[in-house]
Amino acid sequence: MPDDARRFPPSPTLFVKNKAVAAEVISKLEGHAEGAGDVRLSIKPLIAGKSMLFMEAKRPQGLVDPEHAHPDHESICYLVSGRMRVVIEGESFIAEPGDAWVHPPGVKHYHEALEDSVQIEIKSPPTKTWG
Repeated sequence: MPDDARRFPPSPTLFVKNKAVAAEVISKLEGHAEGAGDVRLSIKPLIAGKSMLFMEAKRPQGLVDPEHAHPDHESICYLVSGRMRVVIEGESFIAEPGDAWVHPPGVKHYHEALEDSVQIEIKSPPTKTWG
């Protein structure tokens, strides 16, 4: 279970419109520097329940995440649009729209946006890993 500082609180409503949620431009991911200049990851934490967070991540072409691991949660990801190279525990995959993958707790991984990409991610328990 994540510590209270990382725990995302449940959403106050049962429904949310995407356009009502502001995107957060990310400078750090699990404590590591993320992106540079205009090539930045943006995240919309769309809705959270007691045990999971549903978020949208937008990656511009050329963005490479720092390799990192999540010690206190797992993530399941789905690529909506674009193409990405996904590296999980040293194994490389090319993700295209409709593809899905998982980041188990403690497993090193990173993404490289081969095109402008939109990804959906579910984190359980709901954990904020960016800053």
